[in-house]
Amino acid sequence: MSVNQIEAKVSLEELTFEAVSHPPTYSARIAAVARRLGASKLGYRVIELPPGKRGWPLHHHYVNEEMFLVLDGCGTFRRGHEDIAVSAGDVVAAPAGGSESAHQFVNTSDAPLRYLAVSTMEEPDVVEYTESGKFAVFVGAAPGGARSDRPFEHVGRIADAVDYWDGE
Repeated sequence: MSVNQIEAKVSLEELTFEAVSHPPTYSARIAAVARRLGASKLGYRVIELPPGKRGWPLHHHYVNEEMFLVLDGCGTFRRGHEDIAVSAGDVVAAPAGGSESAHQFVNTSDAPLRYLAVSTMEEPDVVEYTESGKFAVFVGAAPGGARSDRPFEHVGRIADAVDYWDGE
């Protein structure tokens, strides 16, 4: 995006949402904000979860941290082993770290849950999915960044680990 295309402000009413889903549990609508404003060190986007849905699996980042501001609706923010009730106006965070920082939003209401997600955009990042035993490595663009900017991305199972010298 060139400097001439960067916007000075973005109104929530003007956002364009993309649907992301993996039925039956996961469904979200995502609107990019950071790129429109020319931001590169912080990522921010608005996310909307339909009733009864989650956006992504429970996960934690070893490098990036995230902060969330609930804009509309209510639901549950899972962090570590806690389930935290959230509603419009609440701010919650997921610091970088281990399973104690694992996080996930769940819309437990009968109305949409909309929140602003703000994250550092450091790469490479390693993400662990604590309930499924998976991990992901992102190089070139942090999670939430453009996949086309990543020369390397891998999702695997922790159980498939091999010794450093395996195959050498």
